[in-house]
Amino acid sequence: MDVQTIPALPCRDLDDVLPFYLALGFRQTYRQTGPNPYLCLSRGDGFDLHFFGLPEFDPENSLGNVIVTVSDTGILYDEFAAGLRSAYGKLPLSGIPRITRPRRKQGTAAGFSVVDPGGNWLRITAGPEDEGAGSRLERVLLNAARQGDSHGDESAAIAVLESGLRRHSDATDAERLPLLVYLAELVLRTGDADRARAVLKDIEGLDTSAVADELAELKRQLTD
Repeated sequence: MDVQTIPALPCRDLDDVLPFYLALGFRQTYRQTGPNPYLCLSRGDGFDLHFFGLPEFDPENSLGNVIVTVSDTGILYDEFAAGLRSAYGKLPLSGIPRITRPRRKQGTAAGFSVVDPGGNWLRITAGPEDEGAGSRLERVLLNAARQGDSHGDESAAIAVLESGLRRHSDATDAERLPLLVYLAELVLRTGDADRARAVLKDIEGLDTSAVADELAELKRQLTD
């Protein structure tokens, strides 16, 4: 028996979500305007999403969640990011809609999240992964990513990073760098551009080749 499960997600208006998902590479397969607005989208390979319109719906209060398991989260992220940059001129990293960068979290392989204009979360993952012990700051980063990217609690994630950096002040620059970059991203998400610039200034002089793409995106956000 073949089974396909397709989530139906809420939004305030179908035209809020349609351009966003077209940018992600989806295509419209069906649309009903009334009496009940309904939209069907497909990206192929079993990646289908449906939406229903509720004019009184508040995206800030959305509880819509979809877990999407793929073989390579990096490839899908690159495709999504390219589409969003083309449509928006830059990646939406804060507010609604937004996308997070692929990173490991506690209990999962490297993945990322997309929050659509309806406030619905697409949680892209390669499935569970054995974390292993990891270094002390790697464990801090995993915990922070769980708070900031999985739970959407930027304040808690910032607190985790700041506490970890204080506790492990003897860490090497290479160990501290991923935490500082993520900290800059998180404070930017909260709307504190000045603090994000201050964190990036702390990074100056370090070997940033391993995080060059992330830094370039953050600097682009701060100059636009």
